[in-house]
Amino acid sequence: MTRDKNIAVVILNWNGAKYLKQFLPSVISHSPDADVIVIDNCSTDDSIQLLNDKYPEVTSIQLDKNYGFAEGYNRGLQNLDYEYFVLLNSDVEVPENWLAPQIKYLESDANLVACAPLILSHAEQDCFEYAGAAGGYLDKDGFAFCAGRIFYAFEKNVGQYNSNREVFWASGAALTIKSSAWKEVNGFDGTFFAHMEEIDLCWRLKNRGYKIGVCGEAKIYHIGGGTLDRQSAFKTYLNFRNNLFLLLKNHRSSALIPFILKRMVLDGIAGIRFLSEGNFAYFNAVLKAHFHFYSKFRYYIKLRNQEKLYWKTPNLCGQYRGSILVSFFLKHKHNFQQLDSKLFSE
Repeated sequence: MTRDKNIAVVILNWNGAKYLKQFLPSVISHSPDADVIVIDNCSTDDSIQLLNDKYPEVTSIQLDKNYGFAEGYNRGLQNLDYEYFVLLNSDVEVPENWLAPQIKYLESDANLVACAPLILSHAEQDCFEYAGAAGGYLDKDGFAFCAGRIFYAFEKNVGQYNSNREVFWASGAALTIKSSAWKEVNGFDGTFFAHMEEIDLCWRLKNRGYKIGVCGEAKIYHIGGGTLDRQSAFKTYLNFRNNLFLLLKNHRSSALIPFILKRMVLDGIAGIRFLSEGNFAYFNAVLKAHFHFYSKFRYYIKLRNQEKLYWKTPNLCGQYRGSILVSFFLKHKHNFQQLDSKLFSE
């Protein structure tokens, strides 16, 4: 599909008619330089009827079943011909001038291939939101965290992250990416289904030497948990499983197996904690995640070997060489700016 504009704002929808009604008008109104496209993951609500009746200017791509977040985007984007893809969650409100600063930022550096805006809470608009906050980082053990949000500690937005800067990963809730980079790495890993697929995507790009950024000059407001509640046991399962998948695929340690084993021990401690708190569903989710990881171990080693063919000098900017677990739970550093800046790779 080819259009006159070179930017596509693409929303993946699954039974999200209520969010389309609430937020699609702001996306259409405040994205004048982009075509707005909705990929529908075989919804059973009135999403398609709503788009046809109320938003004829929006192109809809209808998939034959629910492929999840990752593969849904892969299938929906495969025939689109734009210079930039903007992957936007359906439960996001965008203000004026949310998109142009991101495109300008990406155009400033040929090696910068993806970025996200600041992601604020729709309910508390002066606070950062869970899914990406002010840019994503990864610690030495492979735990993801964000500027503006570490685990369950959220910062208020007082302008402390309003500058553009490199990070390790950009949130899939509002990811602007050069289509050439998306196609070079074949998009998301569809086997992730949902959660952490954007970290995997960014890590694959960084292993090829590219840069990932956060655009502090742009912001959006995200409800979060619109498709899958943050406290869902299924989400816990996906997060633990997918974290192991992305580490096995992308971590360039020469001692990969000891590294993975250490991470599995840490996961086990988390599982025991869930059990001690009476969270049996979460404990079972961790067990299920690990058994699924064992069953797919050979498959992901194969993917790793395929990726290694394209590895160049890695871009490690945004990697935290400390332990975020130790920093947060033992040293009580709950604010990103309290972390030792000397421990971040540049």
